[in-house]
This record gives sequence, structure tokens and C-alpha cells, in this order.
Amino acid sequence: MSSPDPRQQPRAFLMHLFEAAVRRAMPLHNTAAHLPKPPKGRTVVIGAGKAAGSMAQAIEAHWPAQAPLTGVVVTRYHHTPPRPAGLPARIEVLEAAHPVPDEAGLAASQRILSLVKGLTADDLVLCLISGGGSALLTLPAQGLSLAQKQQINKALLSSGATISEMNCVRKHLSRIKGARLAAACAPARVVTLSISDVPGDDPSVIASGPTVPDASTCADALAILSRYHIQLPPDVHAMLMAGALETPKPGDVSFKGHEVHMIATPQQSLQAAAEVAQAAGLSAWILSDEMEGESREVGKVHAALARAVAQRGQPFAKPCVILSGGETTVTLPPVSHEHKPGRGGRAGEFCMGLVQALQGQPGVWALAADTDGIDGVQDNAGAWVSPDTLARAAAQGMKVADFLDRHDAYGFFEPLGDLVITGPTHTNVNDFRAILVL
Repeated sequence: MSSPDPRQQPRAFLMHLFEAAVRRAMPLHNTAAHLPKPPKGRTVVIGAGKAAGSMAQAIEAHWPAQAPLTGVVVTRYHHTPPRPAGLPARIEVLEAAHPVPDEAGLAASQRILSLVKGLTADDLVLCLISGGGSALLTLPAQGLSLAQKQQINKALLSSGATISEMNCVRKHLSRIKGARLAAACAPARVVTLSISDVPGDDPSVIASGPTVPDASTCADALAILSRYHIQLPPDVHAMLMAGALETPKPGDVSFKGHEVHMIATPQQSLQAAAEVAQAAGLSAWILSDEMEGESREVGKVHAALARAVAQRGQPFAKPCVILSGGETTVTLPPVSHEHKPGRGGRAGEFCMGLVQALQGQPGVWALAADTDGIDGVQDNAGAWVSPDTLARAAAQGMKVADFLDRHDAYGFFEPLGDLVITGPTHTNVNDFRAILVL
């Protein structure tokens, strides 16, 4: 597909970059090279995440037709991809809630655990892991109800905790995450195929590492809960204090022979977008694939950089594209009559911070979107920013500061026609941000 002219069609060009990033992360293109040979015994496929459905189809497409294959994976509601014509279904795809777990996720987790019981050393488990698996693969620790787990999850999501911090807690409050699923597969060989959605691509953090040894401790989880003032039921708190909910650690003999392969990463997707920009005659700069922090503040920092490029040609000469990824956060106030939550997610919040700090800078366009196609829990992937965003908002009587106060990115960008809506992409390498400076 030819690239739109960035000078004539800046929005279409930015969308073209996003599509290139998503395309690079699609499992069908990245799986075959990492598959082991069929084993002497059974091959069982399990997995969880927003990309689990498309990862399962990639296994079905590349696994030898004559080799036995069964399995169950769980993905987010409405994230099961259409089945290609002529591709037989050999792996069952279940759906459950994200980002707050539900009964369907609990039932799916129990199905997965039952499927790996009684395996032998001759058997192979292919575990397909992608972002979102922490909520989808839910089996609360002993003494913790699903309702209590849901409340803890909601508190973590609104606390401003990093993904690594949230998943440390989730591992220690689970009977399936934090390497416990791998332990349930013993003595079978486990090969984990992961799509990274976390800064640093640490496989023990992606989906809370259900098949990967966990170096974090109960004490670490307690410190995070204390830092963000999140309460636990007293008996569960006591178990953490006593170390009774500890996870399997690196060096454990049960992990011998296990493999982990990263089939898609945020950096690879940013690089794919950079190559498309370069082919269009623009310089492309990847700031980082590991950016964290409050979304609006990250937006303001990007705006300062874009203004410096636009006004002084520093540190980059224009025309250029500035790219970044990672997982930012949105810290929400407690819900009250004064603080009713708005609609939106990390990408939209980033764009509002960007708009506010750009101050209508001429020559700067931007797109920020989540590569899974869903920003938070709304139907948009993210939002657009253009030099006239502030002016168009003012013409409708909207002040971006008011919407930032309410964390209401959807309410700000929807009337402007500036929501990026893609639908589920069936992969997930986290935040994608592209700023075009002409």
C-alpha cells in the first residue's frame, strides 16, 4: 500500500504509521519461527490475553496438519478474530472481561488448569501470552473471593501504579499467575510465546507471568499495596505477611527445559512505523518504547519537544516524525459527587495533555492510540491532535483543562470528530504515539 503524502494528508499518514505498527505485531507473521517440533506425546495449547485468539489461529495455521493439537485460550469480549476460510478450528477460544475480571474469566482459568492435569514428560504445552492476560486469567488466591479480587483490581487501576507494580500484586493474589500455571503443567515441557505490552519486555510481567519464574516477593506486594493505600481482607493480608502466597522463583527445577520466545514487541512496531516514515522522505526518531508516568504529563513533555522542533529545529530537523511507546498511567480520584469519572484512557489523556501544551502550534499533528484498538473501556483506540484542535474546541465552548480535570478524553475529542476508532486489532504491544512536525 502506498503511503499518503504527509504534507497533504497528515491524519491519513499518521494512521498509516499506526497500521504499520499493528501489522508488525500480528501473530500470523511472527509465530512460525518460534515453534518447536511436535512432541512424542500430546500438544496442548493454553493462553490468555487480548491477542490470544489471533495467536491461537497462528498456531493452527503453522502447526503440522497431521500432528495432534488441542487447547483452550481466553481473550477479551469481542476480541476473537474472524476465522480465515479453510482454517480448521483446533483450539477453543473463550471470552471474558477486561480490565476487571468476571465469572467467565474464572471459569476459563479453571478450564485451562483442568486441561493441563495429568500431562507427562512426553507432552508439550504451548502457552500463548499477551497483554490483558492478568484480568482474563483470574483465579483468586485461597481466602479471596472474586468480588474482593475485582475491588482490588479496580483500586490498582485507578491508583497510578505502574503495570509492573500492579502485576506484582496480581501474581501474589492468584492461584494461576506468577508461574503457578507452569507448575500445574509439570512434568510436561512448556514453551511460552509472548507478545509484549510492558516496558522492558519482561516476560514475568506480561499478563503477570503465568508460566515464567517470579523474582518478586510477598513483601514487595505488601509494599505496593501500602504505597497506594489499597486494603486487603485481614486473612489475606496475614497470609502475605507470613509469605504463604509466595510464587515459584527463578532456579526452581520445575522450570528446567522451559522456553520463552518474544514474538512481537513495542520496539519492533515502532521501528516498523519509523521505516514507513523514512520511506516517505521524513526523518523518524524513536524516543523510547518504555515510557511511563502520568499520561497528561508525558503529553506535555512530548509537546515541549515538538514545539522546539517546530520553532527552532532542535533537537531534530523538520520535517520529521517523533515516535514513542510504553505504558503510561491515569490516576483517578475517589468517585464522589464532586469527582465523577469521565470517559477515556491513557491515549486520550496523553492527547489532552499534548493539546494543552502545544498551544495550537502550527505544523504539528499527532496520533496516540492503544495498539489493541481499545483505549481504556471505550470504543476508540485513541485520538488525533492537529494545529487547530484548541481553536475548534473553543468554538464549541470547550476548554481542555476542564476535560483534563474530569479525565474525560472521550467527551473532549468526540464532538471534534477526533476519536481514532479502529475496533479490536487482535494484537497488543501497548501505547503507540506519533507526532508529525512539518
